[in-house]
Amino acid sequence: MDPLSHERVAALDCGTNSTRLLIREAGRPDRREMRITRLGRGVDATGKLDPEAIARTLAVLSEYRVLMDERGVTRARLVATSAVRDAANGEEFLRAASKASGVDAELLDGIAEGALAFAGATASLDAAPGDVAIIDIGGGSTELVIGGDEVRGVSLDLGCVRLTERHLHSDPPTPGELAAARATIDDELARAESVLPELRGERHTLVGLAGTVSTLGALAQGLSHYDRERIHHFVLEAGVVREWCERLAGIPASERAGFAGMAPGREDVIVGGVLVLVRTMERFSFERCVASESDLLDGLAMSLLGG
Repeated sequence: MDPLSHERVAALDCGTNSTRLLIREAGRPDRREMRITRLGRGVDATGKLDPEAIARTLAVLSEYRVLMDERGVTRARLVATSAVRDAANGEEFLRAASKASGVDAELLDGIAEGALAFAGATASLDAAPGDVAIIDIGGGSTELVIGGDEVRGVSLDLGCVRLTERHLHSDPPTPGELAAARATIDDELARAESVLPELRGERHTLVGLAGTVSTLGALAQGLSHYDRERIHHFVLEAGVVREWCERLAGIPASERAGFAGMAPGREDVIVGGVLVLVRTMERFSFERCVASESDLLDGLAMSLLGG
């Protein structure tokens, strides 16, 4: 028997919008935690991580350290992504994150982030990896990745926090703000197509990751609380995604927060994320998107367990 099969490992992700933890051991239920810490608040405009955002994230990492110790975690990986990539004080944050968590923090580039997310999302998917395209909509960046003989991806400067801070200033956003956001998305998707022309014309199964897609899955089902089993692999039809985009964009954040299924703290940035999904599905003629609750964290855990 592989001695790693019963090792307890942890994966930690310091994202632009949320800070997450996965603790995994073969044969046992996973322990998953998520806190919206908004580490990337203001980074698009200032080029620096805000001290209060850093403090929020470090406090959560300290909480996660306690959980890891309680669960007997023996190895872990901690990664940071878009916000830290863009920030002039990113190295300072990585040092502080390493100290707070007791895990050496790694800065992932967008391609490595996408590859790990692809590995996590496709591990339990009932489709051949070569037939899958994933879209991972984060707070500061979006990764598009396709499988096949090799995994190839592109990282785009699109995310629910970045688009909201750059364009969606009104509550609810004005038609002009929405048009500006769509133009930014379309420019980045044109770049994606130049890197991955296979996205147009080939019929991949589109798999959507991260909070925007998870929240849409909950909203579409009217879930009163988070239910991973009901969201994981739920199919979002293109028409449903468009309807929710129009509905959410037409009301203020306070009303969005009242919908069954809206994750607390996501109501102010959800429109930007859904716009990315809508425009991607339209440009590349995807008729549906399969929601996946397995993602970057699962890919990280697999890397530790030899998966």
